[in-house]
Amino acid sequence: MTTTQAPERFDPALRNMCVVVVLGAIMTVIDTTIVTIAVHVLGRELDTSLSTIQWVVTGYLLALSMTIPVTGWAVQRFGARTVWIISLVLFIAGSALCGAAWSAGSLIAFRVLQGVGGGLLMPAGQAMLARQAGPGRLARTMAVVSIPAMLAPVLGPVLGGLLLEHLSWRWMFVINVPVCAAALLLAVRLLPADTGRRPDTELDTPGLIMLSPGLAALVYALAQASDGGAPGEPRMLIGLIAGLVLLAAFAGHALRRRDRALVDLRLFADRAFAT
Repeated sequence: MTTTQAPERFDPALRNMCVVVVLGAIMTVIDTTIVTIAVHVLGRELDTSLSTIQWVVTGYLLALSMTIPVTGWAVQRFGARTVWIISLVLFIAGSALCGAAWSAGSLIAFRVLQGVGGGLLMPAGQAMLARQAGPGRLARTMAVVSIPAMLAPVLGPVLGGLLLEHLSWRWMFVINVPVCAAALLLAVRLLPADTGRRPDTELDTPGLIMLSPGLAALVYALAQASDGGAPGEPRMLIGLIAGLVLLAAFAGHALRRRDRALVDLRLFADRAFAT
């Protein structure tokens, strides 16, 4: 007679961490789509062209994509809790400044600051959760935190529409502040102290030079396509080709550098990790 081992339960520390990570990261995901329905309103209110105001969306996505690859190095050097809290502070500051923006240029700049904070939040949170959950609970933990991450892009336009209908466009950004401030207070109180930091961790500078701009170029090309650009448009083709070339170059570099690369691509050989 065979018996099956019951799945490991979530202890209070892991449950608390899940709540903190989801509460802090959900607004960064919502912010990828919440502005998309407001570009015409923003252009009119800030007296600028549609092509300029589109950078409110594109700038956020580019900052997000360029920042994500640095997270692994930052977590090793400074600790996941420290990186998560600092990135949340940056996101809150960017959100408050976006709400106070006085021109299209200032709004775009503050959205980039938002993107820098948002790009670090989710991967740093996942690093904390993976360490706390361990191999036995990792899949269940990631499933729990991925549900809000999948729903958030859908909720963004709905929330944005409600705010535009009843309040000012500035509330699309200001609404982040109380939610993320609550996450920050909970993080300071509930998240365990960083352990196992390695201050001497070397940054893979050549990898960063290839990966971050490569991701940014690819995201830019896809953003142009989603905005209705023609398939053969030079800006789109240049971004697509540059992105693919840089990512291919990084792949070769990472496979040579192995675990000292900015992202160790050999990890994707593990089916659970790749999923």
